[in-house]
Amino acid sequence: MGQEIGSATFSASDFERFARCLRAETGDLLAQARSGAFADQRVRIGFELESWLVDHHALPHAVNDSFLRRLDDAQVVPELSRFNVELNAPPLDAGPGMLDALADTLARIWHRCQRVAHAMDTTLASIGILPTLREADLCIANMSALNRYAALNRQVLRQRGGMPVHIDIAGEDRLILQRRDVMLEAATTSFQLHLQVPYPQAARHYDAAVIAAAPLLAAAGNSPLLFGRRLWQETRVPLFEQAIELGGYAGLADPGVRRVSLGQGYVGDDVMQLFEQNLHLFPVLLPVMPGGGASAFPHVRLHNGCIWRWVRPLIGFSDEGILHLRLEQRVLPAGPTLVDMVADAAFNFGLTRALAGLPVAPDQGLPFGAARENFYRAARDGLDARLRWLDGAEYPADELIRRHCLPMARDGLLALGLDEAEIERHLIIIALRVASGQTGAAWQLRAWRRHGGDARALMLDYLENQRAGAPVHEWDM
Repeated sequence: MGQEIGSATFSASDFERFARCLRAETGDLLAQARSGAFADQRVRIGFELESWLVDHHALPHAVNDSFLRRLDDAQVVPELSRFNVELNAPPLDAGPGMLDALADTLARIWHRCQRVAHAMDTTLASIGILPTLREADLCIANMSALNRYAALNRQVLRQRGGMPVHIDIAGEDRLILQRRDVMLEAATTSFQLHLQVPYPQAARHYDAAVIAAAPLLAAAGNSPLLFGRRLWQETRVPLFEQAIELGGYAGLADPGVRRVSLGQGYVGDDVMQLFEQNLHLFPVLLPVMPGGGASAFPHVRLHNGCIWRWVRPLIGFSDEGILHLRLEQRVLPAGPTLVDMVADAAFNFGLTRALAGLPVAPDQGLPFGAARENFYRAARDGLDARLRWLDGAEYPADELIRRHCLPMARDGLLALGLDEAEIERHLIIIALRVASGQTGAAWQLRAWRRHGGDARALMLDYLENQRAGAPVHEWDM
């Protein structure tokens, strides 16, 4: 979905032609996986950070086109709305200094973007859902002027048979609304983490990342407010799932084939089954004839980009053209600060690596249904959630993270080659955040009450704390 397309409208023959190419490429991909073509043995990490552009009143500022022209950096690209951008960086090799290098890279690109934004009387804000966002801001006029977004909007509505998007999220308050466009997706911004591993290890790491999603969410919630309602600790989860609800061939009512979900189950020892599911369960959404030869799997990659699993497999190539597979962990919200996000990255990479390296596959102790239930409990209740673990017991999320997940994350980072000082420097942020109980979501709800529901005052305080740079567990009002 990151690539621009030539047209926003398609014919029946476009869908038929794309489907033929997708079937052929998927078959070739499976054959190459069996023959050992995924030969890139490196372990590498990367990130994508979606960010808001806001004005002096902490309201969304729809200026990403002029911002991007001034910045002139191919690694910073538009997002669905004109008040969002996405920051990218080259991948980093795993090993000593990996997290410090990630921190340096993130800080460098963030501060460069801020300098350009400030010259335009705007600022970047890193937060899952902007509390000052109004429903009127999510209009088609504020959609980024790219064919791929216009096409996405048209095709989502077409595949829904013209039915409006229905949102129903219940938390401390309840939000019910209907929309006839996909702009609600623009209300959610995330910090997406990539982990490339040797292909024989990919399936085990995928299942590990699915299991890790719940404790990650519990420790990192930062999206409790939407349109003045107090909803889930990580409202991005139900909002994104409902905003792009299409179902698959089995129909809209089938929860197992949603475009945005934790998936249909573990993959065991066959990560390629995810691409088979893509082919058989999900109708083509954007039948673009992408450039590049079939050996680059352009149709497979574009189709996969239109299926937003919370843990998503991605196909890529080295500079020498060697195939690799990496895993995109999509559950984390943006923010609250750079140090918080690097700590979240440390927790993710370490816990995923440790789970994948257990002598017995972790899915043997935690059925997929339990992992999925954990995921939604963590999104809804944050550190107050009760989560089931590999030993079959159920723990409060904060206790689970302290007793089990953080020690595993340390072991996982050691296995990735990091030294103890670097590990402690970043994981201590998670430990102190969990001990204090103050995630970004918890801080926002406290600020909301303190300011009597004034979203602008809350957001101005948030931006001041974000500029100061201290981790969220140290924030006051």
